[in-house]
Amino acid sequence: MNSATARVPTQSGSRYLQQLCKHWSHNLKVEFTPERGTIVFPRDARGADWPADALVTMVAQPDTLDVTIDASSPEHLEGLKNTVARHLDRFAFREAPLSFPWS
Repeated sequence: MNSATARVPTQSGSRYLQQLCKHWSHNLKVEFTPERGTIVFPRDARGADWPADALVTMVAQPDTLDVTIDASSPEHLEGLKNTVARHLDRFAFREAPLSFPWS
């Protein structure tokens, strides 16, 4: 599994987490609370019941939104890093662009 984590500086992590999870819940398998969310990206477009190709986990802290991506390939990991950052920046337009120090 290929993984990356970013501690995104923001005091609005819970709000952004919930907005992103609600946004993706229309097409993907999503579970979330105000403090933690997971999004399953399926291997292909056949549906969320197929084996996961990637999992995005977000945890809202007081001063950060911690985002972890676990993907099946380096290419999918890089693509999801960009997709997650782009979507979060849309919801955080007042403080965008957010910093994503991936490690």
